[in-house]
Amino acid sequence: MLDYAIFVITFVVFLIATVLYLYPGLNKITTIPGLEPSDPKDGNLGDVGRAGALHEFLLKLHAEYGDIASFWWGQQLVVSLGAPELWKQHERIFDRPPLLFKGFEPLIGAMSIQYANHVDGMTRRKLYDPSFGHEAMKHYYSIFQELGQEMAKKWETMEGDQHIPLHAHMIALAMKAITRSSFGDSFKDEKECVQFGRNDDICWNDMEERVKGSYPTEGSPREKKFQEALGKLHTTIRRVVKYRRENPPPPQEQLFIDVLIEGDLPEEQVLCDAMTFMVGGFHTSGNLLTWALYFIATHEEVEEKLYQELSDVLGKKGEVTPDNISQLVYLRQVLDESLRCAVITPWGARYMDLDAEIGGHIVPAKTPVIHAFGVVLQDERIWPEPNK
Repeated sequence: MLDYAIFVITFVVFLIATVLYLYPGLNKITTIPGLEPSDPKDGNLGDVGRAGALHEFLLKLHAEYGDIASFWWGQQLVVSLGAPELWKQHERIFDRPPLLFKGFEPLIGAMSIQYANHVDGMTRRKLYDPSFGHEAMKHYYSIFQELGQEMAKKWETMEGDQHIPLHAHMIALAMKAITRSSFGDSFKDEKECVQFGRNDDICWNDMEERVKGSYPTEGSPREKKFQEALGKLHTTIRRVVKYRRENPPPPQEQLFIDVLIEGDLPEEQVLCDAMTFMVGGFHTSGNLLTWALYFIATHEEVEEKLYQELSDVLGKKGEVTPDNISQLVYLRQVLDESLRCAVITPWGARYMDLDAEIGGHIVPAKTPVIHAFGVVLQDERIWPEPNK
């Protein structure tokens, strides 16, 4: 009888230990309120997928648990901050958690700056940032002006009731602007831009499916299609790198691609970082332009006020310059409000190598901390009518 009792107790202890191991959420490692894992392997990733997107999931998470909440990304605890005052307690943190951005690795590559932390990441930022600073922007005005006028003339030739594929046009416009200002005039060719955009669409659409949890099987038609499109993107970038290396511009005309080339960096890093800045740049910009124009077109009072400011500041010449852009105050407000309403960038994330205290809770070292921008941008406590 004693042997049987010992066996039962041992089995029960083993069973409890197994459950605690398989369900990490049951073994509390933080006092931060939040979800227990729905699955022992995937954590709450299934919940994220069912919500439709991480942004939608975070809206529900913070509505239920408050400004600071936790959930499980696989077997990794993740903390989300949904209030500006909490962000201030986690500011000036440089490193990004690779786990949360791992899904984009097939597109941007393992050596992308997206995954570069500590000294490596800081060194790259110091090298790359001047290419996108205020001084550098002054050299890109003419490019943006030219492309904007091209698009306006294209629309002028369209009949009044003809449908404008706004998102497609804005993505194309943004892609031309980003590629020419960062990679040079080799992207002036219209056909090449169209082909690059098509291949990017294939890759980006596949990435979105992967983020939702749908991964292609090795050797499947879907995977082959993705790899073929990705290979064409890489071929284009390598050709641009080769051309700029053989035809270096004078120092005052150097662009981002020239900084990569002169940095004596590994070829794979040049390719990965070029892909990262190119793809990330024109998707964000293209989406903002799309939503901004949509909001302007659906709000006549905004359109009229904006037109009046542009007429007053730019005059008949109609050119934006480094000298007059600061006078376009209402335009800046329209762009800012478009960013807020459309939630163009719904979240960011950082992590620390040490424990951190946020909102009265201890966040364990190396825990990914999400800054839920989209949650705050739709918070009724800050914006009384967030969807207006």
